[in-house]
Formats: sequence, structure tokens, C-alpha cells
Amino acid sequence: MFLTISAAGDAGRPATDLGFLLHKHPEKAQEFSTSAGPAHVFYPVADERRCTVALLLDVDPVALVRNRGRGRGAAPDATLAQYVNDRPYAASSLLAVALGQVFRTALRGDCAARPELPGRALPLRIEVPALPARGGADVVRRLFEPLGWAVTAVPVALDEAFPEWGDSRYLRLTLTGTATLSAALRQLYVLLPVLDAAKHYWITAEEVDKLLRAGDGWLAGHPEHRLIVDRYLAHRTALTRQALTRLELARLAELDDGAVEELDNAVADDQDGAADEDPAAGEGAGAPVPLAVQRRTAVLDALRASGASRVLDLGCGGGQLLGALLAEKRLTEVVGMDVSARALAAAHRRLGVDRMPERQRARLRLLQGSLVYTDARLEGYDAAVLCEVIEHVDPPRLPALAHAVFGAARPGTVIVTTPNAEYNGRWETLPAGQFRHADHRFEWTRAQFAAWAAEIAERYGYTATFRPVGPEDPEAGPPTQLAVFTRGSGPAGAPATEQKKEAAA
Repeated sequence: MFLTISAAGDAGRPATDLGFLLHKHPEKAQEFSTSAGPAHVFYPVADERRCTVALLLDVDPVALVRNRGRGRGAAPDATLAQYVNDRPYAASSLLAVALGQVFRTALRGDCAARPELPGRALPLRIEVPALPARGGADVVRRLFEPLGWAVTAVPVALDEAFPEWGDSRYLRLTLTGTATLSAALRQLYVLLPVLDAAKHYWITAEEVDKLLRAGDGWLAGHPEHRLIVDRYLAHRTALTRQALTRLELARLAELDDGAVEELDNAVADDQDGAADEDPAAGEGAGAPVPLAVQRRTAVLDALRASGASRVLDLGCGGGQLLGALLAEKRLTEVVGMDVSARALAAAHRRLGVDRMPERQRARLRLLQGSLVYTDARLEGYDAAVLCEVIEHVDPPRLPALAHAVFGAARPGTVIVTTPNAEYNGRWETLPAGQFRHADHRFEWTRAQFAAWAAEIAERYGYTATFRPVGPEDPEAGPPTQLAVFTRGSGPAGAPATEQKKEAAA
């Protein structure tokens, strides 16, 4: 197995800095022992203008076969195919393991001799002459191009002397781009076995930790992260689910919960300015009320009308709504739940939990959890609020959220707010075609929201009513949509139509 990484130098930055980053001297050829065989590191070219490091893994296929029989769950193979095959010579998890072992320090981004180097993006060229790629060049591009790499994937002929035989199932891969060496190595460490869609060793829960460590900073936001996780973990459902959950936690934790977002509900109460202002307010209309404040007011009005005393704020973020809920003396218990530990810490600071009187603190609970999984801690409450939450969830996961909230937790009242996509054209500061927040996965029209609400109400035995939030435009409607779901009197989980039939009977 063979791989090369090349760096180009420029004025004041010699290409041989690559040697410092890799902790491998360009003038030496070094050998390292791995479980698959010896790994050799050498530099075919090393000068100020260009530096290329090569990793050659000399795989012993017979030793691999012998060792495989000792693994957990392994069965003896009596066929000759195990000895006569081409897999030991194509990039796979064997090369990824060698990469992580030989370049461990560079992969972590450490360089004691030149601490300024690891954070510097370099013009890199990576070449893998024989790469198995299940799904072909299209999958290779889907995996590497979102990371900023220019991809060249050329099929390798079975035999150049006999072109009529056609191409093999392997590709010659070339990646060019600008990245830190640590990021490039971590991406290769993950994606080489993903493209092979196989691993040479038994998959355990430790692989989830390895994947998330190597994928830190790039995997959570990758458009193909589900494919990557599933293949890396060898399609083991339990491990894949665990990894995806932790990725979702990491992705949402990266959001800057304290930042002022113009059109989302992350607007801080103490911010002066035009965030969420009413664009229709004319001169002399006075100081406009931020839309975030109007949303909270509408939610509180709906809660008062429901008579709820124990309330869940699901997806509570930095705690703006929680503060308003705690100010309602009639509420005996307020629970804030968010997937982001960072958001909960911000809510803790915003609310001054450490300085709260004991009776006030006893009314509040902050929980970390994901809304796409059922959670027994959410059962038995009078009302739940999802204020500007659903649009942050990938559409394929909305049914899971609906089941967790409406089917499992089943509060008497559920209040949902979400942007009205039809109103986006009224925001002068919002470019056409863009969502109101960088993390929004969709924004619905009034008809789309109504259709979703009707389906949820029918499936879980609720009735849905709608209220506008903010100034209503004659054509576009209000900027925010609000739906109040009220649970019917039928058996838990029974659709509303079935409840009506039972009542008629």
C-alpha cells in the first residue's frame, strides 16, 4: 500500500516544513513495525520549493490470514482465495491504521519544535495510486469535495497491455487543496476505510470514540456524515446510532448561543438594535418591539390560556424563554432541555441560577437531551414549548421528534413556533433564497406548517389551532407561525378520528 503527501513552498515558507510537522527528517528513510507489516517513510523530493513524503506499507498477506483466524467471531477459511487476492495492495483500513500510527503526532496537530506550524494551512497534494471505492468516483467526490479538495479519480485498468479487459474496481486518487496537515491526515484516516466499506479488525464501541476524535471539526457538518458513520462502523446499527447522536450533540454545541442572530430566537433581551425588528413599522411608530419578544409574549399568552402549571421548554437554547417562564408565578415547575451543553451553560449564567433564592431554584430544572429520542424525564407535564426549534432538525428526523414529544411525553398542550418562509421577502437584510439562520434545515410556508400540524394532530390525538405572531402582511402573512396543540380526551396515542368515533359510539 502506497500514499504520498506533497507540500509546496513559498516566500519565507519552505516546503520542508512538512518534515517538522511529520516529525520525520527528510534526509532519513525510517521503518516502523505495524500489525500488518513494516511501514516505510521516505522523501522522494525535499527542497524549499517542493517536499513529498511517501508512506509504503509492506503488507504480509499470509500473516494477515493467519492472524484473522484469531479474531473474535472469526471462522476458518479453507479456500485459496484468502491467499490469492489483491486487497493487501490497495488502500484500506490497514493503511489508515498505519497512517495513524506512523504520523500520530502530526495527526493530533502537535509540533513542539515549531508550535506555529500545525495551525498553518498548506497547499497539499495527496496521491493514492490504488484505492478501492465502493460506489466509484461519484462517492469519492461526494466525500472529499465538501471538505474543500479538488478530486481526480481515474479508474485503474486491469491490464494496460490488454485495454479490452476494461477497468478494475480500483481508482487512482489525487487530492489537491489547502488545509492544515492535521485535518488532511484525520480525513484520510476516516475516509480510506469508508471508501473500502470494510475493516480488517473487529468493530467495538471504541471505534465510535476514534471516529469522533478524527472527525472533530469536519464530520458533523459533512453532508454525507450518515454514510461516513455507517460505513466506518461496518453498518453496526447500535454503534451507528450512538455516533450519530453524539455528532448531533457536537454540531449543536458549536452554535454560538450567546450571539445576536438577526432573525432567530437567539436574540438577547439586553441587546439594543434592530434584531427581529418589524420592517413594516413606519416612521413615528416608536421603537419597534423585537420579534423575539413578540414570540415569547405569544407563547406566554397561550400557556396562560391552557392553564398549565408544569411546563417544558424543549430546545431552550440560552434561556431567554426560561427567564420569562420563571417570571410567571403561577408556574410551579419549569424545565429547560437542550441538546447543547454549551447552551445549557449559557442559560445557567443568564438566569443566575447560582444566585437564585432557594424557592425559585426549586422551580427550575435544566436537562441535556435530544428531542429525537424518547425520554422518560419529559413525561407527565402540562405543557411543552418548542420555540423556533423544529426548523433546526433535519426533515428525516422530524417524525422521531414528533413521536418523542407527542407520542411518548404527551403533554396536555404543545406550543410550536417556526418561521413563515413567505415573509422572508419582507426582510431587507435577508438575501433572497437564504434562510433566517445558518443552522436552519428548512423554513415552511403557512400551508406546509398547517399540513404538518394536521398530520401530527391526527396521528397523536391532538387538535391544532393557529395564531399569527408579529405584524401580518396582506400577502405574506405574519413573520412567525404559532400552533397550539391540545390533547384530546381519547386514549393515549389514538388518532383524533378514532377518538371521534369512540365519542359517537
